[in-house]
Amino acid sequence: MHPSPLPEKFASRPFTVAEARTAGVSASRLRALDLDAGVWGLRTRRSDAPISLDDRCRMLALRVPPGAFFSHATAALLLGAPLTLETERSSRLHVAVAAPAARLHSSALVGHRLAIDLRDVVSSRGIRHTSAARTWMDLSADLSLGDLVAVGDYLIHRSRPITSQQELHTRVSAAMGQRGVSIAREAVGLIRDGAESRPESHLRVILVRGGLPEPRINHTIVHTETGRSVRPDFLFPDEKLILEYQGDYHRTARQWRMDMTRRSRLEAAGWYVMELNADDLRDPVELLRRIRLVLARRSVG
Repeated sequence: MHPSPLPEKFASRPFTVAEARTAGVSASRLRALDLDAGVWGLRTRRSDAPISLDDRCRMLALRVPPGAFFSHATAALLLGAPLTLETERSSRLHVAVAAPAARLHSSALVGHRLAIDLRDVVSSRGIRHTSAARTWMDLSADLSLGDLVAVGDYLIHRSRPITSQQELHTRVSAAMGQRGVSIAREAVGLIRDGAESRPESHLRVILVRGGLPEPRINHTIVHTETGRSVRPDFLFPDEKLILEYQGDYHRTARQWRMDMTRRSRLEAAGWYVMELNADDLRDPVELLRRIRLVLARRSVG
């Protein structure tokens, strides 16, 4: 037996149980399996596709006070910043209120009470959240150095900057005594506007903290004979050494063949190519030793 139709105004948006009951929807209809009840007091049409972060935020916004806004990891994800897969899949959203209001408590959210200038609350796609610079500073209390640099790299990327490195420096300078300020102070000096993935940022942090010279990031090389151009992840021009991070998308047969041809062309032009993966990043000491050996050999040669 098919559930009875809902009022048309509920067909394409989340709605609260209270407004549905006011519109004459019965309690039994609200328990029907075609409705998603993942957030207490809310309903939305169930779909085979997972609910997007935007829709989850819009749903929860119906249940929290009007002045509340999304912050921390949720704000970062709304901005598109790279975080861990575990964070991206978390069912709990970070919701903040401005002090002195009481922090929100619910199994559906992580509540925060922030001393904040409300000019640091912005809106994306109709969803209120902390600004890019404020979000990055708030994350400094929870993220590792590599992850904080990766978020910063994304936020200032030259192709679509959301904030600036100077603004992040200003935030750090104004955050004396704040939890996470020490890691933020180190991270802001490591942020660059050319990194294009979270692992690339992690690898650069390993290299710089390990005392190696900082490589060029995604720098275009043009082959003088063919005119072909490539943009290696990292290169040490004096030693003609290239580091390439190979993520999982390189596993396809087509990408694998393209990578082989690319490497062959680079090596024919005199470059030495080291291909690295996630396992290499798990042992920074061994990785640094290996890269130093190659750099030393290339310097002599």
